Parts: sequence; structure tokens; C-alpha cells
Amino acid sequence: MTGRPCNTFVEGDNLDVLRSLAPGSVDLVYTDPPYNTGNDFAYADRFRAADGARAGRHGAWVEMMRPRLEAVRDVLSDRGALFISIDDNEAARLRLLLDEVFGEQCFLAQVVVNLNPKGRQLGNGFATSHEYVLVYARDPRRCAVDASSAEHVDEGDFPLTAPDGRRFRHLPLRNTNKKFNPITARTLHFPLYGDPVSGRVASAAFDGAVEVLPVFGDGRPAVWRWSAPLVDERPDDLVCRTIQGKLGERVDVFQRDWLHRDGGRRKKLRTIWPSEEIGSTDTAVAELKDLVGHVFESPKPTGLVRRILGTMPSDVTVVDPFAGSGTTGHAVALANAEDGGTRHCLSINWPEPTRPGSNADLAGLPTVAAITRARLTAVDARLGGGFSELPPHSPAP
Repeated sequence: MTGRPCNTFVEGDNLDVLRSLAPGSVDLVYTDPPYNTGNDFAYADRFRAADGARAGRHGAWVEMMRPRLEAVRDVLSDRGALFISIDDNEAARLRLLLDEVFGEQCFLAQVVVNLNPKGRQLGNGFATSHEYVLVYARDPRRCAVDASSAEHVDEGDFPLTAPDGRRFRHLPLRNTNKKFNPITARTLHFPLYGDPVSGRVASAAFDGAVEVLPVFGDGRPAVWRWSAPLVDERPDDLVCRTIQGKLGERVDVFQRDWLHRDGGRRKKLRTIWPSEEIGSTDTAVAELKDLVGHVFESPKPTGLVRRILGTMPSDVTVVDPFAGSGTTGHAVALANAEDGGTRHCLSINWPEPTRPGSNADLAGLPTVAAITRARLTAVDARLGGGFSELPPHSPAP
């Protein structure tokens, strides 16, 4: 990717553009398609139901999305993944469609995203405050998604301090999952030897040591999380202690779980992403307004996309087939500026007309594609990284 700009934009039908890309050339697709709220959407393909009748509103939306998701699947590399935003209007149908196109085994997560913490006050019923992001791998065995983050590691979870100043906590070396036991994991049920006075642990007996077998709290046999060779390889990361268990006092073995100050430690991401962490629709509007004005009603916050980018390597090729206001390209530029990454984003948008008399129309932006172009141009002027535009429907470089 050396020499490519951070952002590339192409105006046109995303189906044509996706089909022009080389198979396996994309690592990450994030997109925010039209949600089918009952209004007409720009990609009005003439799909028909199997019986020849005009498909209903939901059916037409699914059949509009189907070939585009198939094209996304085809351009994703083996390490690639799709993250796709959706709300309750089509979430259930999109999940089924993705299971069909990618395969159920490729499903990674359905994330709840809190983009409107106050809740939508218009209309009847509940004040909806969330949407979803569905996550699918191209190949779950090779997918590069790391669903963790260094930002959510809490130093308070590591209350102990070593003489050299490093923080740590004690974790049982015993596997606490009862699915793993001497029947299901026979090779991990063996005695260790420990001295609860000195704390020393080894796989072989030594002076002052007592034999320690892994047991659950109720006394049933358990297994260790480490093999005997790993115990011998990392003895300083283990400690023998006397504890008070349910059945009385006993000796057990614990792992010293270190908090690494170099940022190497990561914590699994939960499947609920609050607005305090990833931004909201309000912050997204403010981000866009700061660059090109209040010209788009419901953009996504860059924090949402940056969290997604954080699950992938810093050299990924990103595509957003429904680029909207250009949030994905903006987030890629921000991420590259922060960590020196070489991510490249291709944003695709159809020249859907903006509403006459709207802020966008009054600002001289007659189409949504013009909004995308204006934002990515402004992003390049502010953050650098480069911006280029391809002729409609031509393949990416």
C-alpha cells in the first residue's frame, strides 16, 4: 500500500464498484446501509420475488442487499471481516441474510451500540437508544479480528505490587470451567509441588514442598490451565499459597497475572458499546459540522469506527460501500495519525440527491456523494494522509 493515499473516493453504484475489485483485496468492510424505515432508498434495484410478484418492502430491501453482501464476501481476504450497522427495522432479516451469504459459522458478534443515550422521543412506543453492529468473518479460522482493547484495562484490577514495582493479581492456576476436568482434559490433571511459606512452585518434588492436585471448590478433581513444561518454564509467574476454601484450609497454586505498562495487555471488548466510549449521534453531527457544516442528519461517530479499526492490524485495506457522510474515511485518517498506521480506505457513494432546501442543498452539496467528497477533502487538509478520487465504476488502485 506504500504510496497510496489514506483515502480514495469513487462515486457510483457500490455493486458495480465492489465487483470491479480484485477478490481477496480487502481486509475490513465497515458500512452503514439504508435501514429501510419505510422511505424509498436510493438503490432501487428491480428485484422480484420468486413468484414474479413485486417484492414487499422488506423483501425488496433484502434483495437489494443480497448481491452487495455477496460482492463484499468475495472481495474480503481470508483475514478479513465485515462490520455492518443496522437498526431494528431490518436487523433480524440482515442476520439471516448474512448467515446465508457468509455462513452461520462465520458469525462473530452482534454488538449493541448506544448512539442516542437520551432515546428517540418522537413517535409512539419506547425511546429507542441503540442500534446494532453485526460482525462476520470471511474465514473464522484465519480472521485477524482481535476483539479486545488496551483502553479498557483497569489498573485497579491488579492490586498487588512486586518489589520491582510491577502490578499484578493472583489467578487460580486451576481451570475454573467445569467442562475441563480429568475426563475431558486428562493430560492437565497432574500433581504440582509447592511451598506455601516461600511460595515456590515446581513440577517435581523439592525439600519443603507439599503435593498439590487441582480441585474445584467442592473438592472434585479439576485440571490445571498450564502444562508441566510451562510450569517449569515460568516458575516466577506462579506462587503457592494457603487459602481458606469451602471445605476448610488447603494449599493451592496461583498465577501472577501481570499488568504490563507497555500497553501490551488487552481486555476483551464487551458486546454493549456505550456512547461514553464511542460517541453518539450528537457528537457525530458536531464532528461533521466542524469540517463541512451541519449537512447530514444522522452520521456515525468516528469513535465507533475507530473502535472497529482497533480490532484489526494497522495496515488494513478498508472499504465502505455505503459511505454516507464519510465517517469511515475520517476515522481511518484519525487512526493513522494517532498510531502511524498505513490503513487505506475506499469510500463508495451513490449520487443520491439531497433534499431540496436542506442544509446540504443550501451549502451547495446537491448529492450525498458530494457530502462524502467534501468531508474527505477537508479531512486531508486537516490531518494529511492524502485523498484521491477515482472515475465512477473504475477499479481501485
